[in-house]
Amino acid sequence: MNKESRLKASINQKLTETGERDRLKELLRAKLTECGWKDQMKAQCKEVIKEKGLEHVTVEDLVVEITPKGRALVPDSVKRDLLLRIRAFLTQHAS
Repeated sequence: MNKESRLKASINQKLTETGERDRLKELLRAKLTECGWKDQMKAQCKEVIKEKGLEHVTVEDLVVEITPKGRALVPDSVKRDLLLRIRAFLTQHAS
């Protein structure tokens, strides 16, 4: 495990232990719903199913196809807010 991987694991562990990870996930869900991202993803899924046919699409197919689109559609303001909250948490819990 390299230094970066160990750091990510340590941060994730701290976020999980304190319950902050769950709070951030809930905040992210709420912001994505509020900005219409969830509806856009639902429409993308429907489009893929319509193009390929329900019988020919698996959940894995949908995930592979819409994940890049989903990531690209997350508003910069949402990404920025989440990053600021993570940084504030890390600053507060630095050891």
